[in-house]
Amino acid sequence: MNKIQNQQIRLASRPIGEPTPANWNKTIEDIPALEDGDVLVKVEYISLDPAMRGWMNAARSYIRPVEIGEVMRAGGCGKVIDSKNEKFVVGDYVTGSPGVQSYWLIKGGKGALKVNTSIAPPTTWLGALGMVGMTAYFGLFDVCAPKPTDVVVVSGGAGAVGSLVGQMAKIHGCTVVGIAGGEEKTTLMRETFGFDGVVDYKKGNLRTQLRTACPEGIDVYFDNVGGEILDTCLSMLRLKARIAICGAISAYNATDMVGPKNYLSLLVNRARMEGFVVFDYAPRYSEAVTQMAQWIHEGKLKTIETVVEGNIDSFHETFMQLFRGENVGKLMLHVRE
Repeated sequence: MNKIQNQQIRLASRPIGEPTPANWNKTIEDIPALEDGDVLVKVEYISLDPAMRGWMNAARSYIRPVEIGEVMRAGGCGKVIDSKNEKFVVGDYVTGSPGVQSYWLIKGGKGALKVNTSIAPPTTWLGALGMVGMTAYFGLFDVCAPKPTDVVVVSGGAGAVGSLVGQMAKIHGCTVVGIAGGEEKTTLMRETFGFDGVVDYKKGNLRTQLRTACPEGIDVYFDNVGGEILDTCLSMLRLKARIAICGAISAYNATDMVGPKNYLSLLVNRARMEGFVVFDYAPRYSEAVTQMAQWIHEGKLKTIETVVEGNIDSFHETFMQLFRGENVGKLMLHVRE
């Protein structure tokens, strides 16, 4: 093949507070010739996830930070355009972690998962049948262990993970209350996802709305945002309640991290608050994919995606939609040349 130029977004500096375009550099490099075992993928969709903000910090975490000068880490999906690996042929779609770049050279074919686009389109494999869906499935069923009689509250209820958590809790027989900001998102939670109650944290008193939606208290809280919403839910726990700490997007750009004030509610109610990382469940991903694909096929599980049309240069502006609350469901960038 002729030389292909790869456009890449690399981390230039670590942000203090909200990331800015100055925190990244764009580079253009020739892709080297493939060696035996290599696969070349044209990246079509880049996943934009809140966790990416944490990866930019030089702090100990569940995964090493992105180093200065390194291609920004990101999940993605694309089509094989050249292969010297018998496991992959031209035209195959694969998912993995290509980073923010237009092409993905996979050395030895390692780190790529071939997906069946006849079952679901590439965007679904990046969303509900990808890391987002795995996070929702194992966070709900393994960490929270809901019972059909439970009242389940999920923050970020119109987001990528939260919308799936709420729907799966409904499938399981739970009463579900979703928290989000704005009329568009609360309408989506009620009318599309079928939540029993909705709370608009941007409108009215949060505690009053939650008390109305959950008069008997909360059995399960799936936390995607942290901050005031977590504190309010802590104050409303029932006996033996469970909280899953999935994320804290309200604090990702904060320069001073503040912990929950109402944590003693865990003691009083003999409750449990547990963090989890989806990578720990990797050996069981197929279990979740099989079940969620069936629910999607049966129409029980609806997937919503915000797909932004653009190119590599669109990365920063698209990424920041996460922190402005502009996306519903899974946010991704459709990379066009």
